[in-house]
Amino acid sequence: MSEFRGFIAIDINTNNNIEKFVKELKNSGAIIKLVELKNIHITIKFLGKISDNIIEKIEDIIKNATNSIQPFQIKLEGTGVFPNQDYIKIIWIGIKKTEILKNITKKIEYGLNNLNFVNKTQEFSPHITIGRVKSAKDKDKILEIIEKYKNTKFSEILIDSIKLKKSELTSKGPIYTDLIKVDFNKGVDKCN
Repeated sequence: MSEFRGFIAIDINTNNNIEKFVKELKNSGAIIKLVELKNIHITIKFLGKISDNIIEKIEDIIKNATNSIQPFQIKLEGTGVFPNQDYIKIIWIGIKKTEILKNITKKIEYGLNNLNFVNKTQEFSPHITIGRVKSAKDKDKILEIIEKYKNTKFSEILIDSIKLKKSELTSKGPIYTDLIKVDFNKGVDKCN
């Protein structure tokens, strides 16, 4: 039995609008650890260290949470920061049309609670993390870019699956490996 760092997520394909936003942040001079474009996703639940012997149980939880779900659209729109503009840690792109996503997340949280995972105390706030701010240096430049894109409609995308992912932290950044992919109304693909 081995352990790995895991999370449940929805992959997001980038487009020119997202890439332009990321490029401006990269060129701002601010000290930001940007998420690689190939790794952009919506985190449904960070699981932390988990044992590989519960993968099937997690798979069942995801399947139960999505068994009556048809593929649906969300809108990637607007930008912002967490926790606030005075103390920036996370730069994000917002998500609109999130009701189905929130319902799925509640069902997954409930199922994981039965596996002794701790429930989130905050309500699920769907977003895409674009970068983590490492220093207050050039904070004004970050806020200027956030303001510029705050009402931008980045894209409308189809959500049709959820994945269980493994995350390996390396000096060059995280490496994500898909372990399970649950397609809505199609079942499960083993990714290994």
